[in-house]
This record gives sequence, C-alpha cells and structure tokens, in this order.
Amino acid sequence: MTSDRDALRTFNAHGQAFACHALSALEEKHGFTLATRPYCLRVLLENVLRNVGVNDIGEEDVRRLIAWSPAADEIIPVPFHPARVLMQDYTGIPTLVDLAAMRDAMVARGREAGDVNPQIPVDLVIDHSLIVDEAGHAGAMSLNLVHEFRRNAERYQLAKWAQSAFQGIRVVPPGKGILHQVNIEHIATLVRTQQQADGTVLAYPDTMVGTDSHSTMVNGIGVLGWGVGGIEAEAAMLGLPLVVPLGRIVGVRLTGMVREGVTATDIVLTLTQRLRAVGVVDAFVEFYGPSAGRLSVADRATLANMSPEFGSTCGFFPIDRATIDYLKLTGRSPEQVQLVEAYARQQQLWRDDEAPEPEYSHVVEFDLGTVEPSVAGPRRPQDRVALPQVAENFRLQMKSEPAGVREGIDNGSVVLAAITSCTNTSNPAVMIGAGLLARKAVQHGLTSKPWVKTSLTPGSRVVSGYLEATGLQADLDRLGFHVAGYGCATCGGNSGQLDPKIEEEILARQAVAVAVLSGNRNFEARIHPLAKANYLMSPPLVIAYALAGTVDIDLTHDPIGTGTDGQPVFLKDIWPSSQEILGVLSQAVTPELFRKYYADLFAGDAVWNALEASRGQLFPWQPASTYIRRPPYFDDHTDRTDAVSVIEGARPLLLLGDSITTDHISPVGDIAASSPAGQLLSSHQVAQRDFNAYGSRRANHEVMVRGTFANIRLRNEIVPGVEGGFTRHVPTGEILPVFDAATRYAEEGVPLVIIAGREYGCGSSRDWAAKGTRLLGVRAVMAESFERIHRSNLIAMGVLPLQFPEGVTRATLGLDGSERIDLHGFEGWTKPGETLTARITRADGTVLSVEMRGRLDTANELKVWRAGGILPFVFRRLLEDGAQEGKADVA
Repeated sequence: MTSDRDALRTFNAHGQAFACHALSALEEKHGFTLATRPYCLRVLLENVLRNVGVNDIGEEDVRRLIAWSPAADEIIPVPFHPARVLMQDYTGIPTLVDLAAMRDAMVARGREAGDVNPQIPVDLVIDHSLIVDEAGHAGAMSLNLVHEFRRNAERYQLAKWAQSAFQGIRVVPPGKGILHQVNIEHIATLVRTQQQADGTVLAYPDTMVGTDSHSTMVNGIGVLGWGVGGIEAEAAMLGLPLVVPLGRIVGVRLTGMVREGVTATDIVLTLTQRLRAVGVVDAFVEFYGPSAGRLSVADRATLANMSPEFGSTCGFFPIDRATIDYLKLTGRSPEQVQLVEAYARQQQLWRDDEAPEPEYSHVVEFDLGTVEPSVAGPRRPQDRVALPQVAENFRLQMKSEPAGVREGIDNGSVVLAAITSCTNTSNPAVMIGAGLLARKAVQHGLTSKPWVKTSLTPGSRVVSGYLEATGLQADLDRLGFHVAGYGCATCGGNSGQLDPKIEEEILARQAVAVAVLSGNRNFEARIHPLAKANYLMSPPLVIAYALAGTVDIDLTHDPIGTGTDGQPVFLKDIWPSSQEILGVLSQAVTPELFRKYYADLFAGDAVWNALEASRGQLFPWQPASTYIRRPPYFDDHTDRTDAVSVIEGARPLLLLGDSITTDHISPVGDIAASSPAGQLLSSHQVAQRDFNAYGSRRANHEVMVRGTFANIRLRNEIVPGVEGGFTRHVPTGEILPVFDAATRYAEEGVPLVIIAGREYGCGSSRDWAAKGTRLLGVRAVMAESFERIHRSNLIAMGVLPLQFPEGVTRATLGLDGSERIDLHGFEGWTKPGETLTARITRADGTVLSVEMRGRLDTANELKVWRAGGILPFVFRRLLEDGAQEGKADVA
C-alpha cells in the first residue's frame, strides 16, 4: 500500500516548489482510473490520504474510497478533516459558549484551560442578529445597527473574548456581510498551504464545514464543504474527523442554453423541485456536462447554496477556467490564482470540456433551456410555481377566494418584499437586473404599494459598491428598497414588525397576507407570523410584486400598474434584457471594488471597538445574564465510558406528520410574551421590547428549551385541532405547552420519545433542534425517514434516531399518543444499522411489537451516541489524550 510519505510529489507555481499528496501515486499503485471518479470523491480521497496515521485513520480507509463504485449500495464511512470551520453568530456564539464550559470542566479536573483550543482555523462572521426594525428610508441601516448592538452587546463581548482567549479564531464584526458571501468573495482560498518540519510547503484543498446549512454555497467556487451542527463543528475544531457517510454520488448533467429573461433563481428553484422529486437526500451532488462551463461562478454559487433544499450533502462544481476568472475578479492575489490552477491540474481536480465525464451513481439530465420564470411557495422551497400560475397556486394552496379589494389589505396582499442576502445577492447579474427594473419602474412613474414593507439586505458591501457607482441604488431607494443592513435578516425570520396599522388591518380582515423574498427558506411562520403564505423568487420579481402589491395577479399578462401617462405598465415593459445587465456588470463589478471592501473585513467600527471584553483564559459567567448561561452538557456523562441505558415506560411527547422542519422544532423568530420563554424573561425583569429573537438567545439554554417545539404552526396529532406548541399530558389528559408537559414528565421520572413521519428534520442545520429535544427529556425519535443534518445532530446530542420499516407508520399502527413505549436491545449494539424491537402498549393494554432500525449509520456515530453525545465524547477524548501525554512525560 502507498504510504503517506510515498504519495508525496512536488510541483511548481509562481516560481515556487510545493509538495502535495499526489492522487496520481495512488492511481499508479492500484491501477484505477482517477479521471472516471467524481471530482468531489477525489477531494475526499486526498483528504483521507493526507491524514493516514492521524486519529486512527488507516490505509484501509484510503482503499475503501478507491474501491467506491457507482453501482455499490454500501455506505463508506469517510473520516474527513476539514481544513477550517466557518460560523455565523446564531450557531457560532453558542459553540463558543460550549467551548468555554468545556474549559471550565477541564480546569475542574486539574488540567489547563488551554487544553481546549481549536486545532484548525475558525472564522466567526456576525451576520445573523440583524433585525429589520427599520426599512424603507435612508436611515434604516444605521438605526438597525444601533438596535443590533443594544440588544446583543453581551453576545458580542463573548465573541471578542473568544477571539483573544482561543488561538486561531477570527471574528468578522457586524455590518460586514453574510458569511456565505464573505466566504466565496474573500475567505475561501481554494488551495491552502502549510510549512512542514523539513521546510517543504505542503499544498492541499481548501475544504470546510460551516455551522449553517447553506455553507454549501462555497461548492460553487470549487471548495468542498457543507453545513454541520455547531456540536459537530466543535469536534472538528478540536482536531477530530467528521465521519461522513458516503453513498450515492449523483451527477447533474447540465445541457442547453438559458433563455432570455430567465435568472439563476429560476434555475435553482426548478432544479430544487427536480432533485427533490428524484430523491438526493444524503447524496453528494456534482454538476458537470457541456453547459456547466457556461454558468458564471455567481450562478453556480446560487445553485450550490440551495443544496439543503435539495436535501443533498453538497452541490459541487469542480475548478475550471471560470473559477480562475472569478478569483481574479474578486481581487485574489496573482500568486494564489496561479497556485490554485497549478494544484488543480496536478491533482486532476481541474475540469474542462475535453476531460472525460466521471461515472456517477445516478445521472440527472437538466436542460437549462427548459427553465422558465418561476417562484416557489407558499410553504416550501421545492414547490415551484411557473410565474403565470402564481395567483391560481395561491388561491388553491391557501384556500383563498379571489381578492376583491385592490387598494388595501386583502387575501394575497404582499406585506413584505425583501431582497435578502445569501442566495441571490452573491449574484451581480440578478442584483443589477433588480436595479435596472427599479430604474425603468421609476421612469414609468410606478411606486411600491404603501402596505408593502420593502427592504434590501445585501450579503456583501461590494453589492452596495456597484449599485451606488451605477446610480441603481438611488432607483431602488425610490421604490423603498433602501439598504437595511448587511446580514441574514428576513430569510432567517428577522423581518421585524410591520406597520401597526397594517397588522391591525390584516387581523381585522382575517386576510391571508403574503411575503415575497429572494431567499431560500419559506417554511410556515418563518418569515413573519402574519404572513401565512411566502414565495421565493428572484430580486427583480420581488420588486415587481412590491409594485403590484399582491400575488393574486398574473404578471405575464396583467398590468403591474399605471404609468404617469395614464397607460397600463406591464412587467415586460420594465424587465431588463440580459444584454443590458451584462453591459452594466462588465463596467461596474471590478477587482478594485472587492479589494476596497475586504481590506478592513476584520476591523470593527467605533461601537465594536468600544465594547469591553474579558481577556482571561476562562469566561467570566454573569449569574444575572439572560443571554449567556453556562450550559449543562458537561454536568453528566463526562466521566462515564457508556451513557446508554434502557428506555422503559416512555411516553410520546409529540406525534407529528411528514416534512417536520427544524423551524418547527427549533426556537426561531420573535419570542411571544405569553410563551414559556417570554414568561421566563419577564420574570427576570426583561421588557418585552428587549426580548430580541430566539436566535440571539441561543446561548441561554433556559430560554431555548422553552421555545423548542413552540412554533405557532406546529400540528401535534396528540392534540388534534390545536395549532402550536402544545401536547397532552398522560395520564391526566391536561393540554399544556410542550415545555410544561416535558417538565412534568421529568418530575415523574418518565422518559420521552417523539414519533414522526417522513423527512423528519428537513431544513436548516439548527443545533437547537437537537439540543432542545435532548433537554426536554427526549431519548429517541421514531420516524419514517430523517433528513441528514438533523439525524446527525440528534446523535450528537445522545438522542437515538429509529426508523420504521417500509410501509409501517404511526397511521398504520393507529397511534394516538396515549401509548407507553419500551425500547430494549440496543445495549449490545456493536455495529451500525442494527435493529431493536419497540414494544408499544396501548391505553387498553394491547401490545404491538415493531422492528426498528437504528439510524446510527457509521461506527463513529455509534461511539458518539454511546458516549451520550459529541460533547462528552470529545471531552473524554481530550482527557485521555492528556493522560497519555502525562504518562509520556513521566517516562
């Protein structure tokens, strides 16, 4: 077998010699053809080869990847060491809190605080705490930033402490852009280098994981990466591999030419619908084919961003000439650009039209020429609707009568129109298109309807640079699309309040109000509590619907408004041509612009710099804080080798249907005063105006556990006819908030389970969907199928995912939530995929036995679950490593 040392080869770039772990050495040794392997598999193969001898990775791990076959059914556990970790503040700050608590636990056991420290680079981009309190006027951005600092000073002080206390952590302060766009425009290097002990410089792929499901966006520029939970990210930071289950690699073969008037958003919404129908959950997706090279890197990033909406692990575009052009455009150094091309060619990671097409487990043919203008909604990103059918779709899906009131709030009225950050504002073509549409609308005398809250939250300051330079921002401003800030806002549920009069009118008329946004998520109750229907679309269409004021209209035939000349204006009259867009883009988007805005990426403003932060090795917890609380994850299990115990007499806490998202599970959006979380904050004398959003309270487990399963649109079949976070306590029959019922069960010593349908946990990689589940006392989730990220996160919190046999569901079993459930047999599990018999006792005493498969898909997942979760697993590993070092020192 080729060893780590034997695989080293040298190559040259910009006059310097570099070493690499050559895949060609493996090809020569084993006689396989690297050119027929998918490019993402080549990246994984290099990663495993380079880490042979680290963390128990052996040559057999390399051989398993070499033996991957498109026809194979087995899952290959890939021990993946990402080169770096990328975090946003909603998930990143709780991660730092966990590390701070781990340091406390380490010191309590007589060890050094510095024993807990990231082993790979970590970037924290503070971008998720922006709330669009102010919109539609010139001062919106500055006022929103003032509100953001007022609400989040404690959290930001912790981030500043972590930057000084931990090695290798960089913090991007608020107001600099969203993590995904900052990542592709500046942070990502595509190839990284490391000085070796013998003086050689080792080059290797820039891979990453991020604590946000849309971390997949970086695949658009040829960097393999995906979203993980913060608890998995902590393990990666501390030097452990993430064991990735590799099965199917699906190739999407792109052909055809994009039609005039079709945007990247239309392509990705069509592709999302298609891939959801095909079924790519848990698969690696890779794009190739004769039209792959025709897509701009910005278009590729738009597609890669929405991999979580496909359900796939990633959506990978290999490095090619367009990638190199993008690196030059975004101001990367000539030396880095040359290194990327030289390394990619050396390692056969370079794609061009002459290269043979790789072999894939399954191929999806996708003709770009078939894509038409589209939106998606009203509840899911995969529910594509062709533009002419939007009104019909709205009426059918929302069971709405045609609108009768055109000048005011009615069914279908658009009350929120938001050009949001990461999916589309990475793409200058659609942003310039939106600006040109705004300009033409202004020239015709059109205005946004007065009941529409309009906002623009770019993912990058570069967007403002080219919009301002071309005068397009002024046109957007005239329609109310002033910049409200740089960050994830409306798409993440931080849309802010509507005008009180508008809210009153919606409630008084019981209107089915609508939000339109250029984002990637439109799940129920996510965008705004009063927007019952939510449609995703391109930025130009967001503006068009703001002008129309309703979705109960066919924009392809009906006039969008009346011009100053008294004549009807149609969408076609104001829609810019691709030639117009390209003309502006080629002049306005320049390398100088990127260099200008990224020169001070890590420098804060005066407010940030004035924040006082501790500089000690241990975090100074404040007992009175309602934002930062020491988490309880190291109170149990940390000194035990096995946290597994039988589950007897469990009660179902919830009985749920299909497509339960992490938005349904995890606390998200505003905190209601009447909710258990709101009552807790009130008891601490926090005024309701200072409740902030759940996302900003993620470092306070006491708030977050009270908001778990508190979504106002949750439908728990244990309490049919009741909408929201409620359940029935058995045996009293009392209907209670989920948290209150779980607390009572805990007092009674009753373990809990959750029973659900298909696609349980689809949506964002929200840690708190798993953390909250565990803290509620849930020991197992029994579902028909699981989404990849949430299943992994449940295991990481010590919760057992169990899958029903095909054809067996809560409905076929006739479950109603009154049952008692005993789960035995997992105590002796030694390998992935084992089964157990669930004993279900009905209220009348009859007993059902159901064989269920444990969705512990790799040996590593089994180890982590046995330890009680990833945090006690990692902590014990650190203790053991320290003990071994101590023995060596004594010897």
